[in-house]
Amino acid sequence: MTSRRSVWLAGVGMLTLSRPAAAQQAERVWRIGWFATVDSFREPFSQAFVRRLQELGFVDGRNLKIEYRHAGGRLERMPEIAAELERLKPDVYFVGGSEANLIALKAASRDTPIVVVATDYDPVVTGHVTNLARPGGRITGVTPLQSVLPAKRLELLKELLPSARRVAVFTTAGTVGQLKVTQEAARRLGLTLQVLEFKTEPFDYDAAFADAVRGKSDVLMVLGSALFFPARRRIPEMAAKAKLPTMFHHAQWADVGGLASYGFSFSDMFRRAAEQVAAILRGAKAGDIPMEQGSKFEMVINLRTARALGLTVPQSIMLRADRVIE
Repeated sequence: MTSRRSVWLAGVGMLTLSRPAAAQQAERVWRIGWFATVDSFREPFSQAFVRRLQELGFVDGRNLKIEYRHAGGRLERMPEIAAELERLKPDVYFVGGSEANLIALKAASRDTPIVVVATDYDPVVTGHVTNLARPGGRITGVTPLQSVLPAKRLELLKELLPSARRVAVFTTAGTVGQLKVTQEAARRLGLTLQVLEFKTEPFDYDAAFADAVRGKSDVLMVLGSALFFPARRRIPEMAAKAKLPTMFHHAQWADVGGLASYGFSFSDMFRRAAEQVAAILRGAKAGDIPMEQGSKFEMVINLRTARALGLTVPQSIMLRADRVIE
């Protein structure tokens, strides 16, 4: 992936040299239609996207207009919001979050290119792009390999807590692919899963944790979904009260009390997606831009949470952690 990325980034660089964005494109204001599941515009990874666009010469309020819309976690509103964005006639769509966002935009629009950060699905496995090297069509972006990483998270959880036998798993309709990978890994590791599916907003976390406690689960694994993001403080707090060690897909969860997280740097992925958006605004076709895999992994361990739970983190985990919260 690195070599392909170098090739198209070199092309972007040539376009930059021949067409300085600030000088020759000042007469035009480009429009990005940014579609999210929940309101995350002020989060560090979203701001990393905006800053990278600025570095590439596209400045919101000068030669760029970012039309940001989110569904407030209500999946039934996505077609309506996608249609609203389409009426604004953006030059490119940017879609972070769930697969439902992408599905809604594909239905609402016909030709506008789309750049995704596929946080809770694999765009190849789900058929949205032909392959990573040459996506074809009008979609490209960055994928965090959600068809692979859930198994790795379960392996780390088993290493972190060798005595664990039963794992509660929080899942939604949008994480079916992740759940399948997790179930396959559980069989291989000799673990039993207690699958707790959240179907309708607002999610009833009290009932889910009560089920996990009644089911005598030893640990909790939360699959990567934008729909869980608004509860990123509440879930770790409730897990602590229930004495359930937790594993998450993103460092922000460990930062607010989760025991552990393992996954890609969202800020890195959003910056790389900004490079793809900039390339499209300069004339590249989305289908010709390689779909990138995340490359910067982060394993975070929250020792404060471990101590509160009375756990000793194995040295093998501590040595591999990218960051430890004391």
